[in-house]
Amino acid sequence: MLPIPQDVLAKFDAILRERSVPAPFHADYRKWLRYFLDFRSKYPLPEPRSEQVRLFIRKLQEKKQSPEQQKQTAHALSLFFESQPQMKPAPVKRENGKPEFANIQPSPPPISVSHLKGDKVDSPVLNDKHGTATAPPVQSEGKSEGKGQRSESHYNEWRCLRKSASPAWDKIIESLAAEIKTRHYSRKTLKTYADWSCKFQSYLRNKTPDALTAADVKAYLTYLAVNCKVAASTQNQAFNALLFLFRHILKKDFGDHKDIPRAKKSKYIPVVLSRREIEAVLEHLYYPYNLVVKLLYGCGLRLFECLQLRVQSFNLDEGILTIHGKGKKDRTVPLPQAIIPELTAQLEIVKKLHDANLAAGYTGVFLDDQLEKKYPSAAKNFIWQWFLPQKTLTPIPGKQELRRYHLHETHVQDALKEAVQRAKLTKRVSSHTFRHSFATHLLQANYDIRTIQTLLGHSDVRTTMIYTHCVPSRTVKEVKSPLDFY
Repeated sequence: MLPIPQDVLAKFDAILRERSVPAPFHADYRKWLRYFLDFRSKYPLPEPRSEQVRLFIRKLQEKKQSPEQQKQTAHALSLFFESQPQMKPAPVKRENGKPEFANIQPSPPPISVSHLKGDKVDSPVLNDKHGTATAPPVQSEGKSEGKGQRSESHYNEWRCLRKSASPAWDKIIESLAAEIKTRHYSRKTLKTYADWSCKFQSYLRNKTPDALTAADVKAYLTYLAVNCKVAASTQNQAFNALLFLFRHILKKDFGDHKDIPRAKKSKYIPVVLSRREIEAVLEHLYYPYNLVVKLLYGCGLRLFECLQLRVQSFNLDEGILTIHGKGKKDRTVPLPQAIIPELTAQLEIVKKLHDANLAAGYTGVFLDDQLEKKYPSAAKNFIWQWFLPQKTLTPIPGKQELRRYHLHETHVQDALKEAVQRAKLTKRVSSHTFRHSFATHLLQANYDIRTIQTLLGHSDVRTTMIYTHCVPSRTVKEVKSPLDFY
């Protein structure tokens, strides 16, 4: 947490003395002000000061602060606003004469490697003049890694892509990464397949790639199933990763492996929340996470689909949302009319934030692939801005650039976890639960399964059919003749 700027603190202390606030309470008043400034630096808040105070007080309520502390905080913030009538972000000059934001903190990187399963996501990435992928520093806002800020290349951010003791295997992993990027697979796929290849390398004790055989794969998959007792999905993931490695990188016969022990695949039934439970969760969420959950449930979005929405994705006049989904497949869904005012207000917040960024000379948002080379001005255009932007900017190492990333998925997950705990639900809830609830509630409302498949973006209707297990059976108990059905 950053200290209060000296000029702000001096004015605040002066008004504390002017308003005759008892000296023993000055430390508490400074503490609440510091917490508020930190809160305001992390989240894009509405322009009205009263709304900022309300959201901050609500945050204190969630942190179980007493009513007396909340009143003291409200008084401290009223004095702060009185002492700072023109509190706006102002650019400062660097040595090279270019403007830069004051008090900018690095935001989370455009890469999340905390999950090996679930929906795949393609995060924006920059490329240097040699074509090597690079990423912003990996120190996350509000999350300390204990190692400070790093500026390594994208590959070195992941342990599975670092150099090992075997140059031959390092070359194989580089070829694997290049093949996946050529096929435009997601970066999570790259991370997962490279991770399993490294685990396979470790299991074989750096046996040279040229000497690998199908028997080595059989031994490793048997080891996972028998010794490690991994889940069926984990074993299948390892199987697919090694299949890709053998077929496309090593160019060797993979074999059929029908005699390999396979973990029994369980029949998973999605967790579904009722409307009452969803409302209970929303009551314990604050901005902007409550809006994220409303979009997840109201439009049936995956988490990464929601966070990667841009301004141009919304057609408020027609009530249509365009989604760039999993596997580079686009789809449209109707926008919930109940949250149109909130969406309009959010667009106004993004517009004001964008104007302030342009005035300070920032570089723009992150764009996918080489889109910025095709459209050089796109990064600064309003329609390409994130609908759910990260509050702080991300400095690009070695380029003296400041770019904006969207709201980070770990922040949403942490806020949702806390809200579910406070709501005291009896179900295991994740961000994907709201997508399950969207599909199930449509099915309960007698929507056609093909329509639901289209709204969810499923390629195969069998994936959508799993939600039929979530709908209670409504059979007619009284025995009737088929002639009486009409």
